[in-house]
Amino acid sequence: MLTFEMLTNIIGIASLLTIITLAMVIISKGERIKQLQGKIATLEKSLNEMDEQAKLIVRTDMELNKTQDELDKKMTGLYALQILSRQISTSLEESQIFKILKETMSFQELGFEKACAFLWDSLEGKFILHTDIGCLEDAAESIKSSVNSDKEKYLGLIKEAKSFSCTASSECADEQFAQEIKESFGVESFIIAPVLPKEGNQGFMLAGTKAKDTVINKGDQELISILANQLGEALENARLFEKTWRAQQELERKVTERTGDLTKALGEVKTISKRKSDFISAVSHELRTPLTSIKGYASILLAGKLGALPAEIRERLDKINRHSDELVHMINELLDIARIESGKVGMKKESLELQGIIIGVIELLSVQAKEKEIDLSYKIAEQAKFVSADREQLKRVFINIVSNAIKFTPPKGKITIQARKIDNMAQLDISDTGYGIPQEAQEAVFEEFYRVDNAINQEIRGTGLGLALVKRIIEAHNGKIWLKSKAGAGSTFSFTLPQTN
Repeated sequence: MLTFEMLTNIIGIASLLTIITLAMVIISKGERIKQLQGKIATLEKSLNEMDEQAKLIVRTDMELNKTQDELDKKMTGLYALQILSRQISTSLEESQIFKILKETMSFQELGFEKACAFLWDSLEGKFILHTDIGCLEDAAESIKSSVNSDKEKYLGLIKEAKSFSCTASSECADEQFAQEIKESFGVESFIIAPVLPKEGNQGFMLAGTKAKDTVINKGDQELISILANQLGEALENARLFEKTWRAQQELERKVTERTGDLTKALGEVKTISKRKSDFISAVSHELRTPLTSIKGYASILLAGKLGALPAEIRERLDKINRHSDELVHMINELLDIARIESGKVGMKKESLELQGIIIGVIELLSVQAKEKEIDLSYKIAEQAKFVSADREQLKRVFINIVSNAIKFTPPKGKITIQARKIDNMAQLDISDTGYGIPQEAQEAVFEEFYRVDNAINQEIRGTGLGLALVKRIIEAHNGKIWLKSKAGAGSTFSFTLPQTN
């Protein structure tokens, strides 16, 4: 039988076991609570991290949207700037450039409501408004007055060659000046960029907006600066074109004026030349009659038809006869020059073989050459054997030049005639080892009656007409004649003639 004491012990043991069990349960629950609390802390931490990441994503998205908006704005501005630049660069008239800038719709796409362009006029000493966008007429007058009242500050900006900007919410380098600009132009934000063409007057361009919340960034400033540079280049091109065009017009005017003067002078020269030729021809004809009589009477007397003549009289009559021949020769040459100049002598051009002409001239002048022991030779290239010329006139050319060479070449000298082909023409070179001709006299030797003023010419007789006649004959054959010589080192007379097969 259980006693009270045993029952009490049993109850105590059961209570103890219950307490122990509860304690273990409580401990287990505590551990579970701690685990749950750890998980809760971990979850809270994760939630906080996720919140921060969400906030970062939102901020990043906002920044990306802002960047995208700015990029879109910049792309739109660049496209509008490209159109504006192309339009103003195609004009070469200064007023038209500003008209294009005002009338095109591309400027508003840059993000500005108002714009003005001023150029400094150095003659009037003030800024001139050349274009305004988004300004009323009364406002434009007020703007011009305000700019010129502060012209020194604007000239300073141009001199510094730097852009200047200011917004409603930002501080400016010169707050007072910036406030004056805002009030004058009726804007809250603006950019001023200098317009700096290398030629002519310089100026500035202002672009602004009335919106208070507008923020002008570096991209906007760059766009307006680029546009101002493009405007300066377009103005420079227009001014250079205007300058070139005016110079061309002046040149054309002067050319026309000089052409008229030259035409008039040429007409006068032709008239004088004709009168000279007519005069020479008339005088020559008049001189031939008395010369013929003089020569005839001298010949009769020398023939003894009027009786025997003393030796002294015969000697003087010989001189009269000889000088009469010289005068006749001179008159004939003058007449030939006059006829060739007036076109009265027609050149009977035919295909001639140079060798036959040259050999004939050498044989004709061989006696004179032998007297001075001068070696007279020729050489003709195969490609220059035939020329188109008047036979008799070509003989006169060779006779005049070669006989001159014989006259002015010392004894035992050398004269060479060479023919070669140069640019579809036959070039004849007649060289000698004579006394030569000074440089200053070489241009004048082909003029009528010109003779080099030296001791040699005083000893050798001549009329100064031979080379002038030669020049007229060569030019009548569409050829040219020239001279290369050096005093004391001989001369080379060269001339060209058309070739034939």
